[in-house]
Amino acid sequence: MNVPAVNVPAVNVPAVNVPTANAPAVPLAPPPTGAEADAWIARRLDTDLDSWCRAVLQRHFHPETGSPYWLGRARTLDFDPRDITRYDQLSAFGPFPLDTLRRRDPAELVPLSVPRPLTGRVWDTGGTTGTPCRVHYTPDMLLHRALWRRWSFAHEGFEPGRSWLQATPTGPHLIGNGVWEVAELYAGQAYAIDMDPRWVKRLIRAGRLAEVDEYTGHLLEQITDVLRQGRVHYLNTTPALFQALRQRFPAEVAALDGVRLSGTQISADMYRAFRAALQGGICGLTYGNTFGNAACLEVARDAALISYVPNYPQVTMAVVRKDDWSTPVEPGAPGQVRLTVLHEDLFLPNILERDQALRHRTDRWPSDGVANIRPLQTTSSAPEGLY
Repeated sequence: MNVPAVNVPAVNVPAVNVPTANAPAVPLAPPPTGAEADAWIARRLDTDLDSWCRAVLQRHFHPETGSPYWLGRARTLDFDPRDITRYDQLSAFGPFPLDTLRRRDPAELVPLSVPRPLTGRVWDTGGTTGTPCRVHYTPDMLLHRALWRRWSFAHEGFEPGRSWLQATPTGPHLIGNGVWEVAELYAGQAYAIDMDPRWVKRLIRAGRLAEVDEYTGHLLEQITDVLRQGRVHYLNTTPALFQALRQRFPAEVAALDGVRLSGTQISADMYRAFRAALQGGICGLTYGNTFGNAACLEVARDAALISYVPNYPQVTMAVVRKDDWSTPVEPGAPGQVRLTVLHEDLFLPNILERDQALRHRTDRWPSDGVANIRPLQTTSSAPEGLY
């Protein structure tokens, strides 16, 4: 497998911590940076997915130290989850019921082997179609996400030690944690704005479009207030908000060294327009949500193909038939995105996303990726808004 590299010199780093059933995952402290962080990623990419899957299941279904939710769920299953030996057998669990994450205490999905009381943050999903899903992120989970984010920065060409503006949802939204990720793991100075995507989408559903425009202007005012000071190299925001910034403030966009766009979709036309507006600056992309993320692997054929690969092995993605969630489509064919979370401290099999994608296979990654993301269906109950 030809894994994209970022010029990693030889260093001594800890081996991959395969989770055990009755002990917490061993954190890397202090957080690795530079070449050590790149080597950490390389070791993850060498992980055997079936072995990792077995270890995660043994951990979450250990009768004494497993996850309270999964131990209760195990009593309703007609099989013993600890008998599963391969990743492709996870379909036995069926689609994960997301209402569980709306009703249950997030701590119930964390193994009891993680010391109580728990430390860490509870993060929300968008919550734009009702009550948000909530998941607890242990420190190890946040570190995993941050290290993959740092790898993406390096892979896309962003330089360490630069200043960033984080113009993304804040508060309960995990994407807002990017301020810490940039500052701590990429040696950067980070600015931020206030942004509430739920309010925007409520306004859209209510047809209050004048107020949507007013709120968009409020966000752009915060962004340009920082950019006009001339101290920001890179901007991290959403495709929709960057589109508004490009249209209203082209000079501020042209002055940037790059932008990183986080969200659920971007079209080829949008990507080409963004690259032109940046006048040679970097246009980095990521796809995902609170449950798991995927980094952009390549933009090919003049943006006709925009592909992403998941934060392996804790996050995997499949593209399945819309009429049969258990059956992957052929490579290059469209289908529904199915996400599986295999964190040491969080197990969420077979989440059916509201997104459509092409199944993307490449010898540059140990698992399937996705390409050309777009909504599975567009309804008035789930407007895209600014995120």
